[in-house]
Amino acid sequence: MAFKSRYLIKTHRLVEAEDLPELTSELREIFSDLRESVLILDPYQCLGLPNHTLKGQLSNYRAIEIDWNGIAYRLVYRIYDAPAPRRVLVLSFAEHDPAYERAIARK
Repeated sequence: MAFKSRYLIKTHRLVEAEDLPELTSELREIFSDLRESVLILDPYQCLGLPNHTLKGQLSNYRAIEIDWNGIAYRLVYRIYDAPAPRRVLVLSFAEHDPAYERAIARK
């Protein structure tokens, strides 16, 4: 699979300050892997990982679905293809409902 170019990844400051400290080391590692590979290369299709476009207050945002130990987590982000450089802004990474609530508050 060929990719046009890589995306620049930006993370909202509160993801580092609030979201990641609440997560297990395994989930922090998953976050790092998603940031450094999936989102850089393929934020629309997520290299086949479950993902979807959001609606309502988070219209134009996307979420990657992570099921960890029976708990649904979401990584919420927005893709900007213009102006250059192409980039992805990560707004939240938390359990399902808090991830969306935090994303709405941070956008």
